[in-house]
Amino acid sequence: MTLRLELRHITKQYPSVRANDAVSLQVRAGEIHAVLGENGAGKSTLMKVIFGAVKPDAGQVLFNGQPVQVRSPQEARALGISMVFQHFSLFDTLTAAENVWLGLDKSLSLAEVTERIRQVSGTYGLEVDPARHVHSLTVGERQRIEIVRALMTNPKLLILDEPTSVLTPQAVDTLFVTLRKLAEQGCSILYISHKLDEIRKLCHRCTVLRGGKVTGEVDPRQESNASLSRLMIGSEPPELHRSQGILGEVALSAQGLNVPSQDPFGTDLRGIDFELRAGEIVGIAGVSGNGQQALMAVLSGEDPRAPAGTVHLFGHDIGRASPRHRRHLGLHSVPEERLGRGAVPTLSLAQNTLLTRTDAVGPGGWLRMKGVTGMAVELIERFKVKSGGPHALAKSLSGGNLQKFIVGREIDAAPKVLLVSQPTWGVDVGAAAQIRGELLKLRDGGCAVLVVSEELDELFEVSDRLMVMAQGRLSPSIPAAEATVEQIGAWMSGLWEARHVQA
Repeated sequence: MTLRLELRHITKQYPSVRANDAVSLQVRAGEIHAVLGENGAGKSTLMKVIFGAVKPDAGQVLFNGQPVQVRSPQEARALGISMVFQHFSLFDTLTAAENVWLGLDKSLSLAEVTERIRQVSGTYGLEVDPARHVHSLTVGERQRIEIVRALMTNPKLLILDEPTSVLTPQAVDTLFVTLRKLAEQGCSILYISHKLDEIRKLCHRCTVLRGGKVTGEVDPRQESNASLSRLMIGSEPPELHRSQGILGEVALSAQGLNVPSQDPFGTDLRGIDFELRAGEIVGIAGVSGNGQQALMAVLSGEDPRAPAGTVHLFGHDIGRASPRHRRHLGLHSVPEERLGRGAVPTLSLAQNTLLTRTDAVGPGGWLRMKGVTGMAVELIERFKVKSGGPHALAKSLSGGNLQKFIVGREIDAAPKVLLVSQPTWGVDVGAAAQIRGELLKLRDGGCAVLVVSEELDELFEVSDRLMVMAQGRLSPSIPAAEATVEQIGAWMSGLWEARHVQA
């Protein structure tokens, strides 16, 4: 047996948590090896140790049978180790090609790198425009840049941390073909995902972490979702209980909404028409980059350029209203981007509650700090957020735990209308079930919920009606019970007019 990577008793202690506790792991050459665990189990820390981004306190790393000390990502890449992070490491003001070029040796010119990007992205079906500036890209498009950048180094070991969290089902299938091809060529792949179906479909072996320790190693192809869930979180995720919704008044609507993109590479919103009623969840599907986030920005008030009379909230024209005024009317939102939009990385969880919650603001604008801290404590407990407490910095949390906190902050505000983008991006199966359950509770309590997600299974699970965005246009809605994955997939290409006429 040829071992590509061996970890021996890796330990990493942070001030408030032991992220890795004597973790041992073996990955064979040409193997796709999953690392499975709930949010905060230590998966991402372990991957960063392998990639040289984090220095372990104890333990040994062997690569191709030889002990190594990987002190930086540059040294990791020199060994043949590449990593695609869950939180992207891209410079917003540079183009896709310039970002890729930074991670390569300078024997290639920028023009040559640009051409290589086109070749690699075409070969593996990961569409990337090398000339686009990163700040103009959606999360899904940025993910594709990260994957292409990693593939261009011809890695011997490729680490993927939640690589499909913002990819469409079609793109996931294409990626899996790519990964199997890489494995057949001898590349080893370490694969982190909370999507149990993916792990069972793709991976040869699976190491399970819980609380920073290895609790088992299995062949996922011989396991069920339920058995993997039990290994990971100690139980099966709770089943969602749906009841027939009671529709109320029109809460949020758009009529003839046209908003040109402020970015030359962005997507214009064209002729958007929809109604969202109290007591229902409407899901919006679509390939990343087709205007979903532009629509959410216009609806939330982040982009206050909607023409007069095109967006209404409970009868109020809010096209040019501020996010604060919209919150006053009962509208809250969860943005797609966690760090930077949903939370300020260098502020504590308690301080981050103040971004959208004014419950603890007294007369004259004075902050009641005990109230702020208490609110954060309640959110941490209610949504089972693993953290160092209310004073822990947002950036210290795992991606899934930060997502639980941000979603929980807005759900706890008891909104009348909730806009939420990618609600369960990067969270484990237990937390995903909890978040979806909370959305259904909101809906049953009379809240109007609009969900943008690239997880079709999620949309079918929680939505009463479904719509699709393609090229800045919004399809008619269809009851979720009548929709099929094939139909929604076809609509993602903008092919809904014929179906709608027949209906």
